[in-house]
Amino acid sequence: MIKKEVLVLKDLLGSNKAVAKEIREQLSARGILVLNLISSPGAGKTSLLEALADLLRPEFSMAVIEGDIETERDAERIRAKGIPAWQITTGGACHLEAKMIGKLSPEIPEGLDFLFIENVGNLVCPASFDLGETIRCVLLSTPEGDDKPKKYPQVFNSSHCLLLTKTDLVPPLPFDIELARSEALEINPGLQTFALSSVSGAGMREFADYLIASLHKLRQDHA
Repeated sequence: MIKKEVLVLKDLLGSNKAVAKEIREQLSARGILVLNLISSPGAGKTSLLEALADLLRPEFSMAVIEGDIETERDAERIRAKGIPAWQITTGGACHLEAKMIGKLSPEIPEGLDFLFIENVGNLVCPASFDLGETIRCVLLSTPEGDDKPKKYPQVFNSSHCLLLTKTDLVPPLPFDIELARSEALEINPGLQTFALSSVSGAGMREFADYLIASLHKLRQDHA
C-alpha cells in the first residue's frame, strides 16, 4: 500500500511539473512576472496585494488568481481595488495545482505586468506544487511566532523570498524578526527577505522595487 501511494504521488507531481513548466514558458514569453504567495491562513496575503496595488499602479498592471477552499471573499476584495481577479475554490483541497492555473491561462490579458497567485492558506501542501511561477514567496506573520522556518522547512527551502508580515504588531508581540530571518536563511541562504507591514507601509516600497527589478530582468532575459 505504501509503495503504491508513493508511486501515485510521484506521478501526480511529475504531471504537475510538466504543466507548470509550460505555463512558466508561455507567461514568461509574454513578459508576465508570476508570483506564488504561500502562507498560513491569516498571514496577510490579500492585504499585501491590496497595498501593492496602490504602489504599482498606474505605472504597472496586475491581476490575481485567488485560491481558497470556499467563498470568493478574497477575490471580491481584490476586484474592489479595480484589479482583475479569478477565484479558484478547491472544495476541500489544501493547495492549488498547475492544471488549475492552466485552465485560466487563456483569460490572462495581454500587456499584463504582474500575475499574483494567492495560494490556499497552508504551509505544507503548497510547497510541493509548482504553479508555473517566476517567484515563490512565503509569508510569515508576526502573530504566528518566529519558530516556523525550522518547523516547516520545505516551504522556506523552495521559496525565492521571505516576507515577514504584520511587523507593526512588534512589539507587543514577542516575535524576533532577526531570529526568524536567520533561521530561514540557514535553510535557504538564497532567500530574499523583507520585513513589512501592509498597514503602516513599512518595507512595502522595498518589496515593490524588488518586484519591478525582477520584471525588468525577466523581460531582458526574454528579449
